[in-house]
Amino acid sequence: MNAKKFALVFLFLTTLCQGVYSQFGFSHEVGIITGPVALYSDFGQRNDFETNSGNIGIGVGLIHYLNFSYRADCNCYTRDTYFNDHFKLRNEIDYHVTNLEHFGRWVDPDQQGQFADQLRAMKGKTSVFEIGSQLEYFPLSIRDFAAGSYKIAPFISLGAHYVSYDPEVTSDLGELNIVGGPLATTPEKYRNAFQQEAGSTWAIVTSIGVRYKLTPLSDLMLDGRWTYYFTDYLDGLNPSLDNNGTRPVPENKANEWTYWLNIGYIYYLD
Repeated sequence: MNAKKFALVFLFLTTLCQGVYSQFGFSHEVGIITGPVALYSDFGQRNDFETNSGNIGIGVGLIHYLNFSYRADCNCYTRDTYFNDHFKLRNEIDYHVTNLEHFGRWVDPDQQGQFADQLRAMKGKTSVFEIGSQLEYFPLSIRDFAAGSYKIAPFISLGAHYVSYDPEVTSDLGELNIVGGPLATTPEKYRNAFQQEAGSTWAIVTSIGVRYKLTPLSDLMLDGRWTYYFTDYLDGLNPSLDNNGTRPVPENKANEWTYWLNIGYIYYLD
């Protein structure tokens, strides 16, 4: 999805949310986030620093908040309840792209042979589009933060996203899945484990973050987010069985997941 379509979808969703909730008098916030995304996948070695630091992409998101503590129709506070003063509903669309390689001990310079050469030659890329919602909990009073009683407001969140992904896996040695002879391109555990077509799935999203009161109508936000996807093909690979489809690959223990550290700017719609 290109940037123009990305912005149009967000504008439509924001307008829809405003129309649906305007009858309740809730206020709205909009913003943008961006930052590095670490994709934990079937590329590289588990629990390896070089893998984790090497397979990092970049993400951008457009966000909309439903603020229960303030009424837009009368410029006044809502009824003082714990939920209204400590929760916000966050709707967003995100897009992130990551280039992938194999890192770790199996591709170290001292590793020789066909297997190491095959791993070094493998390259991947995945583009991910997400849309969904999270419920954010603020331990401190949202009203007091908005009034400037303190500058920092931490939060945690939990939600779900619908995900569309488009993976690509290639080899510098040539066409993938060539098996026999000296020109074999694919390590055994990855043979017949590719899915190059685009797909869709769902994801669970949780985050820990903090807001900083920049002006009465704007905040800066720092957010660390974990996303677990209900697919093992987000990176285009799923080495769950051997070439005969009978023996599980023991190191493939989980589906893909990401850690996204993002910084954002939030504006309160008056």
